[in-house]
Amino acid sequence: MSMLALATTEDAATMKARQTAPKAMLDDARWAAVLRRDPAADGQFYYSVRTTGVYCRPSCSSRRARRENVAFHLTPTAAERAGFRPCKRCKPDQPSQTQRYAEQIARACRLIETSDFAPSLDQLAKAAALSPYHFHRVFKSVTGVTPKAYTTAHRNQRTRQNLAGRNTVTQAIYDGGFNSNAPFYAQSKELLGMKPREFRAGGANTVIRFAVGQCSLGAVLVAATDKGVCSILLGDDPEALVRDLQDRFARAQLIGGDREFETLVARVVGMVEAPAIGLDLPLDVRGTAFQQRVWQALRKVPAGSTISYAQMAQRIGSPKAVRAVAQACAANPLAIAIPCHRVVRTDGSLSGYRWGIERKRILLDREKAA
Repeated sequence: MSMLALATTEDAATMKARQTAPKAMLDDARWAAVLRRDPAADGQFYYSVRTTGVYCRPSCSSRRARRENVAFHLTPTAAERAGFRPCKRCKPDQPSQTQRYAEQIARACRLIETSDFAPSLDQLAKAAALSPYHFHRVFKSVTGVTPKAYTTAHRNQRTRQNLAGRNTVTQAIYDGGFNSNAPFYAQSKELLGMKPREFRAGGANTVIRFAVGQCSLGAVLVAATDKGVCSILLGDDPEALVRDLQDRFARAQLIGGDREFETLVARVVGMVEAPAIGLDLPLDVRGTAFQQRVWQALRKVPAGSTISYAQMAQRIGSPKAVRAVAQACAANPLAIAIPCHRVVRTDGSLSGYRWGIERKRILLDREKAA
């Protein structure tokens, strides 16, 4: 065989190996999902068993087959064309339980969002075609919060929107779904962070003190209301941090901090440089019910350790709300004080951080060293 023919043969063999390797790796990952009975893999692929003639979802609870008897398919149609019939246990040719639950809970959410007043648990369960007990459990699993918390959050959001455009506070309260003024005013401080009329005026009468300092991670802005620290922002450009604060509190009265306030900034800077000293400050934290749960749980993660998004979802009792946990971390307005930098991917690698991956890495390294 000539050298040219030999080279051509080797190139063909190499090309074939390169094409085969990714498929083998993908099939290994699929088989691992089958062994775990991973519901997250449902809908991504299906597997068939040659000895039984059926095909299943990855999460199927039927007896595990031998690997050499298993093949993978992208769709139920592909599996059936290959001569396999759907499993009677997991019913892969029908919508998955996750899909059915999502559709049922979506109907209940639409009822909440379109009703003039808060629907009862029985009414919501009926809309979802589930028993009240089962509905409550499924709703929390799908959304990450209870039906009551979801209803309250939506009603509060609608009231905030109405306050910005209605002629009277009372009209906004009733249009937001409150039966009377009393329940709203009882929680207005927590809901709005200020009095209703001040909120309706765009926070014009709210005083927020702030100051910008420097630390090894760049500029740090600290802002506080009379309730506590409401923002800790990190960045490279001090002016950009101030603009960020102005955008969040468009009509509040922003006042540069005095010497006493600069002491507060120094404490924050000290926490950045030496995480072991801790940071025990009164906070003015505003967010949805779910965000509050995530942020509260984050504050319990000890310095020097990390937790994955999936573990955090488990910890707050909402194992399927991994994406919502990530979004709550991204919305965190209080760097360091609410340590969202301690949340990592399942494999331990660093994922997105509002103030930059490199800052996240530095903070974690310092905490581990301390």
